[in-house]
Amino acid sequence: MNSQSKVVCQVADLNAGQMKQFSVEGTDILLINIDGQFLATGAYCSHYGAPLETGILYCDKSATRVICPWHNACFSATIGKMLAPPGRDNLATFPVEIKDDMVYVELPNKPCQHEPPEMAAYSEADTRQFIIVGGGAGGSAAAEMIRQVGFQGKITILTQETELPYDRTKLSKAHLQSDGKQSEVQELRSQSFYQQHHIDIYTGVKITKLDTNACQIHDSAGKTYCYDSLLLATGGRVHQLKIPGSDLKNIYTLRQANDAANLVAAAQKVQKVVVVGAGFIGMEAAASLTQRGLEVTVVAPSLPFEKVLGKQVGKLFQNLHEENGVTFYCGSKVVKIHGKDQVSAVELDSGEQLETDMILVGIGVDPATDWLKSSLDLTDAGAVSVNQYLQAADNVYAVGDIASFPERTTGKPVRIEHWRLALQQGQTAACNMAGHAIPFRAVPFFWTGQYDIKLRYVGHAETWNSIHIDGSLEQKKFLAFYLQDDRIAAVAGIGCDRDIAAISELMRLDQMPTANKLQQQIDWTAYLNTDRLFR
Repeated sequence: MNSQSKVVCQVADLNAGQMKQFSVEGTDILLINIDGQFLATGAYCSHYGAPLETGILYCDKSATRVICPWHNACFSATIGKMLAPPGRDNLATFPVEIKDDMVYVELPNKPCQHEPPEMAAYSEADTRQFIIVGGGAGGSAAAEMIRQVGFQGKITILTQETELPYDRTKLSKAHLQSDGKQSEVQELRSQSFYQQHHIDIYTGVKITKLDTNACQIHDSAGKTYCYDSLLLATGGRVHQLKIPGSDLKNIYTLRQANDAANLVAAAQKVQKVVVVGAGFIGMEAAASLTQRGLEVTVVAPSLPFEKVLGKQVGKLFQNLHEENGVTFYCGSKVVKIHGKDQVSAVELDSGEQLETDMILVGIGVDPATDWLKSSLDLTDAGAVSVNQYLQAADNVYAVGDIASFPERTTGKPVRIEHWRLALQQGQTAACNMAGHAIPFRAVPFFWTGQYDIKLRYVGHAETWNSIHIDGSLEQKKFLAFYLQDDRIAAVAGIGCDRDIAAISELMRLDQMPTANKLQQQIDWTAYLNTDRLFR
C-alpha cells in the first residue's frame, strides 16, 4: 500500500449509485460508487465551488456524469474531464483501492481540487490562423476548446473591451454590491494562461468590416487581419432611452465592466435610484442597489420577468423586492427625464413625477452586428443566421447573443441571451472550426440570484399554453413547468436545485415525460436513473 494511500470509509458506507463527500487528511474528495466500482474526484465544482455531492450522478454507456446543482456544469466521474460549462477546469482524480472491505484513496503530496484541461502545443509548422472577434463568454470558451481539440496554429482574440475575458454574470450581483475596485472583476483566465497556450488577446480593438471572399477583417485603425477560420462573438449592444432628457448626467446602463465601475462610483454619491425595466439586469441591479442601502424604484410595463416566467413567478419576485424596500410602478413607462445638468426626476406616462438622483436603464440588448450588414445574412432583429453547426458562411461561425440558430427541439431559429449557452456555443463552434462536424444541441440554462433567492431555469419557452406549479410559491420552493400542448418546454425552480439538474439531464437525453405525467408526483432524480443507471 502506497504511503500516501489513506482510508476513506468502509465499502458498505456508500451504496451503488451514490456519491458522497469525505475529508481525508484535510483534503475533501468526492467518492462515487458505480455498481461496486469506486471512483474519487475533487469535491467541488470548478465554477463557483458548489459541493458536487449535492448534485446529480448519471451513468450511461458513454460516460458517468456528475452534474453541479448550482449552474449545471458537468464532469466525467471516471477521468474528471469537464463535459459542459460553466466549469472550465477538470476535476482532480485520485486512484482508489479496495482492501479488506475498506476504501483507500491515494493522495498526491499536494492534493488539489481541479486540474487545467489538456491543450495542444502551439507549432509554427501549423500556419493556419483562427481569429475570434469578441472576448466574452463564447469567444473565450472557443479559444480554449480550439486548443483542447488539437489545433496547433495561431489563435487570436480581438475584443473592443479593455479587460481580459471576465465573468459578466457578476456585474449586476457581487460587483455592484462591492466598492467597485477593479479587482472585483473576475477574470476567467489569467494573462499567463493565455500566454502559456499561445492565445493572443488584443484589447481595445474595434472591428469594422468583414470580407468573406478574401477571408479578411478590418479594424477601425485600418489594420487588416487574415483568417483561415473566423468566429464572431461580439455580444449585445444595450438599448438606450430615447426620450426628452436622456442626455442628462447620471443615466447608466449595465453591460460591461466599465459600466459597472461607473455605476458603483455613482451609487456611492446618491440615495434615490430609478431602475427602468424589470428584466434580469434590472431586477438583479435593483436587489444589489437596495442591499447597498439605496432607495430603489422600478418602472416597467409589466411584472418582473413576466414574459419569461409568467405572472405568478413574476409576482413572487415583485413581492420579494417589495419586502426588501423596493417600490414598483408596473404597467408604466418613463416618458421624460427632468433635470438641469443631471437627472432630478422621471415623468411617467400617467403624468406622475418620481424624484431620483440616478437612473439605471435595463430595457434589453440588440445584437452588435451593424458592421456585418453587407457581408452576412442577418435577421430582421440584426442577428447572424447560422446553421446547426453554428456556421454563418464559409469558414465563418457565430455564437452567443448575436447568433440566430436552430432550436434543438423544434428546429426553428431562436436567439437566446444566456451566458452559459454562449459558453456552450463557443465550445461547439471551436470543434467545428477545427474540422469536426458537431451539431449544436445543448439545453439552454440560466440562473438569477436576488437577495437570498436563487432561481434556475432550464429549456426554452418563448410562449406556452399553460404553467403547472409543483410546490409552493409562497414558501419559495417550487418547480414551474412551461407547457406547449403536451410537451414540457422549460422548467424554472427555486429551492429545487437537484431537480433542475436532473431535468436538465433528461432534456439532454430527450427523455422528459409528457405533460400529463405531471399530475403524478415525480421524483426527478429517481426518474432520471430508473432503468438507466447500470444498464
